[in-house]
Amino acid sequence: MRGERSYDDPCGIARALDLVGERWALLMVRELVFGPKRFTDLRRGLPGPSQNVLAQRLRELRRDGIVEQIRLGPPAATQAYRLTERGRGLEPILLELARWGSDLPITSGAELSTDALMFALRATYRPRTRSTRRVEYELQLEPDRFQVVLDGPEIQVARAAAVSPDAVITTSPPILRDLIYTGRPLDQAIADNLIMIEGNRRAIVRLIGSFRQPPLPIDPDASTLPRPNDGS
Repeated sequence: MRGERSYDDPCGIARALDLVGERWALLMVRELVFGPKRFTDLRRGLPGPSQNVLAQRLRELRRDGIVEQIRLGPPAATQAYRLTERGRGLEPILLELARWGSDLPITSGAELSTDALMFALRATYRPRTRSTRRVEYELQLEPDRFQVVLDGPEIQVARAAAVSPDAVITTSPPILRDLIYTGRPLDQAIADNLIMIEGNRRAIVRLIGSFRQPPLPIDPDASTLPRPNDGS
């Protein structure tokens, strides 16, 4: 995004924003962190901007060496996009930005994309048990599949099948988000056939309880922000 839209500032922050400061650019990078995607997959993860805007951002990111076009092998055999080495350098920056943003009140009622939800898991992981045993999960979130590993204070997330999962969860991203972040009861979700679980139930309870909860949403119709309960 150089040229007329440049900040024309030698600061490293300004030079970085010249490349990824346009609207949707960093969110497009977020959608590619876990691996290549076709344009239709990017549209599914980012339904807000128009197709033309997304195509323009892709052209700019490719021009600046952040994204590259590839051809997926069989069975897809189609064109896709992935982060270059320079683009992958943005991952730790995005993760820290996600951690910072996770402490802000939610003001949007839109759904999280699957990749945004996986990023949220990495950003808000906070183990609440003393267990340090490594636990592996497979999250089947059609059409995606993710491997999640809790290993003491560390969490690993990859778009891949689990090697030897302690538990397998089959559900939709909105239901998984509600179980983790809004307190939706697991038993009720199972009874309503909104989630299928296989394997160690205690491991699933551990997963659900291992993340920081977001602040209360802001009521746009309220004249003041809600005040914490001071016991009065």
